[in-house]
Formats: sequence, structure tokens, C-alpha cells
Amino acid sequence: MTVKISGKQKFSGTFTVPGDKSISHRSVMLGALSKGTTEVTGFLTGEDCLATISCFRAMGVYIQQNSTNVTIKGGQLSKPTKTLDVGNSGTTLRLMSGILAGQNFTCSITGDESIQKRPMKRVVDPLALMGAQVSGVYAPVTIEGRPLKGIKYTLPVASAQVKSAIILAGLFADGETIVAEPTVTRDHTEIMLKYLGANIKREGNNIIVSKSNLEAKPIAVPGDISSAAFLMAAAAILPDSHIMIKNVGINPTRTGMIHVLRRMGVDIKLHNEGVSCGEPIADIEVKSAPLKATIISGAEIPTLIDEIPAIAAVALFAEGKTIIKDAEELRVKETDRIQAVAEEFGKFFDINPIQPQEDGMVVQGGMPLKAAAVSSRGDHRLAMSLSVLGMAVVGDNETIIENAGCADVSFPGFYQLIQEGGIK
Repeated sequence: MTVKISGKQKFSGTFTVPGDKSISHRSVMLGALSKGTTEVTGFLTGEDCLATISCFRAMGVYIQQNSTNVTIKGGQLSKPTKTLDVGNSGTTLRLMSGILAGQNFTCSITGDESIQKRPMKRVVDPLALMGAQVSGVYAPVTIEGRPLKGIKYTLPVASAQVKSAIILAGLFADGETIVAEPTVTRDHTEIMLKYLGANIKREGNNIIVSKSNLEAKPIAVPGDISSAAFLMAAAAILPDSHIMIKNVGINPTRTGMIHVLRRMGVDIKLHNEGVSCGEPIADIEVKSAPLKATIISGAEIPTLIDEIPAIAAVALFAEGKTIIKDAEELRVKETDRIQAVAEEFGKFFDINPIQPQEDGMVVQGGMPLKAAAVSSRGDHRLAMSLSVLGMAVVGDNETIIENAGCADVSFPGFYQLIQEGGIK
């Protein structure tokens, strides 16, 4: 799919964004493990989350989907008759591995070409310590479920996916499972498990979980702040822009982009703050303002790791050099996002303003932008970031994005939304 993006003078309106991808995945996984029927509203109908539904259906779970409403009848998982296919979803691959480690059957998991390059050793090693038998450090992997024992494991790299895989295996393990994380990462797994009655608690940087029976409850999925990030970026860089994004999840482990944009000068306010199913939510108001460069590093990185392509787009319009470091995790996303951002964003300029670094990038702001022919490289977040840049091009020339359909992975309807505006 090829998309053409026209420049806009400003970006204004009231918007809603699709349901949170992380929470949507977990609603299916934990609903499948819960006693009773789980009713999910606001579910993200993107390709990744539909892959999770497909995998759990293949393991005998009754799941009915009607647009963004999903009904899950929990119960015991059964051995699938075929290899489970996660498509492009690293979350499904890694979290489901933790669940499968505690089952009484053996099955294999695979995914698309991109998934088969994503490292699994970081998940395989702790699961093996718990007693699981996992073969393969890249997909396809085969997991032989066995009786598990609790362990104490210190994550070598801050990763919500790895942490969650261990926690989910801990639901089936004898004794306590303790996961120590070097930096606090997104905690949607812990919040939902607690909401559904699991034996789980946090002590400092340690998450402690023990064998648990989950009870089904309604789950309302808020809008995904990682999707809202692209609308926020567009409003930040287009002069005189003013948007409102309704009902967005503002989990503190995910709000790094809000803090960074404020630091860069963007006027951002939160309205109607509340809590739904343990998750904080709010409406986000964004007004454009003169931008200045900043430094993004350290503990801030896990709170915005998926938003870095959008932040890099904003940094191109800031005064000075924005430095992003300690983000080497970007090299093992859907693409090598450090290299991909530098090369594809660079096509909008006569002289490339982005210098890739081993663990991040340096972005020089304030250079003149021109329309370009670019490629998403199959990465949904890169596709949407390139679209934001296309919106900022002055003049009649259009930006052409090849392989743009991958945006449907997390944001179905994205292109129509940015071209036609918000809620009528």
C-alpha cells in the first residue's frame, strides 16, 4: 500500500485513538486464564492484537469479537494442532511464551520474517531456570510445558515484555517468583493481574508473584498513548495547532513523551483524569509552541521507547540539537529503528540532520524540509512518523510512503484521521 501525504497549515480538532495495544493483548491472554467470562471494550483491532486472539483460539479458548468488543470464556488451554503464528507481534511471542511454559503440553510458535529476527534468549534463559524446556533463541521456538518453580531473576536489560513473560510463568510456578528490574518499565501486566485477583505485589524494584487463580472481570481498554503520540507530534510541529485526544491511558510508565514535549516547549494539559480497571486515564490537550532541543536518556527511555520515532520528528523542528541515548533497544524493534529513522527521515533534507549513534541519535533541528519518497520498511511506527513529517512539508508537493499499510498493526484508520481531521 502506497500513501500520499499532503502538507497542512495546522492540525486541529478533537480525536479518539484506538485502544491501547499492550492492554488489549493482555486482556485476551489473562481473560483466557481467568475463571468466567471476560467482556472487553475498546479493544484494538490492529493486526498484532488479532494475532493474539488467533493464537488463543487455536488453544481452544472461545473468543467472540464484534469490532472493539471482545468476549472471552476462560478455562484450561489445550494443545494446538498447529504451530502458533504471532504475525508481527513481539508482545504475543514473548508473553505467550511465559504462559505456555506452565502448561502440560508442547507447542511451537513462529511469526513473520521480522519476528524471526527478534531475540528470544532473554526470555528463554529465565524460563529455563524455572524448569521449562524451550528450544530456539529466535522464532520459531518450541516450548515444552513442565512443572515450574519460582526463581529470583534480575533483568539484564529493562524490558516489560521479558518481565511479563517471567511473571506470567510465575502464575503456574511453585513458590514465589521475584523479578528485579533495573529501571521501572510499563506495568500493565501487574495492574491487570492485580485487578483480576492474582497474588502479586511490588516491593521497590522487585515484582513478587505466586501461583494464582484469576477471576474474570470487565476490562475497558483506554486509548493508546503510543498512537496518540503521532497526533501530539503533528500538533507540536504545525504552527497554530490545537488538538484534544479523548480517553487516553496515562500510565506513569508510558508518559515519557508528554514530559519530553513539555520540556521542549509544547503546551500540554490533562483533563478529566480518572482510573479505569486500575489504569489512569485522561483527555490530552496539545497546543503548538516554539520548540527547543532536549536530552533524552537513562530511566526516561523505557517510558517512551515506542514513541522515539515521533519524538525524533518533533526534534527536527526544535532549536538546537536533541540527543537521544541509552536506547539501544531500538535496534531490535520491527526494524533497526535507529538506522531506519536516520535514513528515511534524512530523505526529507538536502543534508541529513540525524546522526545515528550506537544507542540512539543526535537530531539537528531547524533545517528546511522538502517532500520525499520514503519507505516504512514494514514498521508501523516509522510509517506514522514519516506521515507526520509529510504533514509539515510546505508547498504543493506530496510525500509518498511505500509499504504504508503496516500502520494498521496499531492504528487502523490513521491516514484517514490525519487527512480528514477529528471527531465531527
